[in-house]
Amino acid sequence: MQTISLKRGLIYIVLLITVVALAIGFSINLFSQVSQYRQALLDRSESDARMIAVHAVQNLAFSDNTAEQRRLATLSNNQFIQHVHIYKIDTVSGDLSFFSSYNKEGLAPIPAKFAQIERLSEPRLQADYIEVAQAIQLDGQVVGYVYLRASSDELRLFKLRSLAVACTVFVLTLLICALLTLRLRRILSQPLDRIVDIVSQISRNKDYGLRLPESRVNEFNELGNALNIMLERVQHHILRQQKAEREASQLNAELEQQVTQRTKALRESNQELLTTLEQLHKYQGQLVESEKMASLGDMVAGVAHEVNTPIGLSVTASTLLQDKLAVMREKFDEKRISTNEFARFLEDCDENLSIIYRNLNRAADLVTSFKQVAVDQSSEVDRAIDIEQFTRDMLISVKPRRLNAEQFPINIEYAPGLCVVTKPGPLNQILINLVTNSMMHGFDNRDAGQVDILFERREDELEITYRDDGRGVPHDIGKKIFDPFVTTKRGSGGSGLGLHLVYNLVTQVLGGQIHFFSELNHGVEFIVRFPVKSCENQT
Repeated sequence: MQTISLKRGLIYIVLLITVVALAIGFSINLFSQVSQYRQALLDRSESDARMIAVHAVQNLAFSDNTAEQRRLATLSNNQFIQHVHIYKIDTVSGDLSFFSSYNKEGLAPIPAKFAQIERLSEPRLQADYIEVAQAIQLDGQVVGYVYLRASSDELRLFKLRSLAVACTVFVLTLLICALLTLRLRRILSQPLDRIVDIVSQISRNKDYGLRLPESRVNEFNELGNALNIMLERVQHHILRQQKAEREASQLNAELEQQVTQRTKALRESNQELLTTLEQLHKYQGQLVESEKMASLGDMVAGVAHEVNTPIGLSVTASTLLQDKLAVMREKFDEKRISTNEFARFLEDCDENLSIIYRNLNRAADLVTSFKQVAVDQSSEVDRAIDIEQFTRDMLISVKPRRLNAEQFPINIEYAPGLCVVTKPGPLNQILINLVTNSMMHGFDNRDAGQVDILFERREDELEITYRDDGRGVPHDIGKKIFDPFVTTKRGSGGSGLGLHLVYNLVTQVLGGQIHFFSELNHGVEFIVRFPVKSCENQT
């Protein structure tokens, strides 16, 4: 890092400030004077043009250009005016015509300014001249124009003189300031040199008993007092530090003994924590398995409820048929069966047998679906599944947990004929847990709600978008929604393992990903993606 002397720096700073201040002051003054002188010349040119126009009215009215030419010749004594043109307006066509002119001796005539005459109503300063035009009026009517061009040499000479004066004053002021600065430096440097000398001795010899003498400059005197106080404090601090070092040596020995004891205790605590953690993992696995079995139990209850209805109807129809058959047998034995009674009996038999047949077929279909789902729950082997049939079976499984179907409909969308090869058991359990979550948490204390499930095939992946318009999830719970034992129904039947099981099934069993989005009172959305194969490739 480059250093600089304080003495030299003081001179540089004072001179720099002086130069900047003088430059700004002289620049503003010079600009103001030049602007005023420039405006004075513009006003002078406009005044001369107005005067010429007033005197030219009579000659222009009588078309006496000879007299006007003689009058303009009197301007030769005016060094300011260079050229003057008098233009007359034709009363018939309204065009301008050249009437008379004046050109300063030694200057060539200039072209007429017919086209520019109206734009020169205000004086204009060009590169080396000033030009202005003035209307000639007779009885309130414009009968001609005066064009005047004046010299700008006076402005240029004024600028040069002003600049020369400013530079001279600038240099003299700068020299005076430099002399005063040198004098000020000597006044300030003497006490400063003494302070530097004493501080250097303290630094070399580490003798903190030295003290700075008083100075005639108040600031340096205050600095010396402050340094003296600092030296006393440093000396006192050194004595305290030496005492503290002796005490620290004694404390170090005691601390080493305490560290050894606490390290041993910490090692024992860590071992206990590891044992507890292993036990927690074991319990977590057991709870996850319990959750799986609970889901399977719900599915069995749903199928049992569905199967009970057709079988009950079949039993009722068969019992009724048996009663009618007994009555008919009794009448047959007594030989009192009429043709109408027998025909009605045959119709009843046909109707009851039809009811028994339809309901037994329905029960057989339900049992078949239940067998397939049960196999899927216990097997992780890939197989081809038809999404339409799969979702139908899934809705049967969730029926015990499902709320009123009219008030809480489940809408499922998929491409017609969609078929994929994957593990149906984990997929079934994922959807059951999501639907159960919506019914238990999302639609709690609500009169209506809706679940939308969309299946989309994206190349080698199946994307399932699950949405409901329920209560949503608070932000603090949403951040850890897939963690185990996270639930808003603690103590009310919620274990907090449903979505944790969903996450494990998606990521570990199906090898996919799951994303969660929710806003409070705006429902939830789950997006599940996992690799699948086409049914056409299944052999």
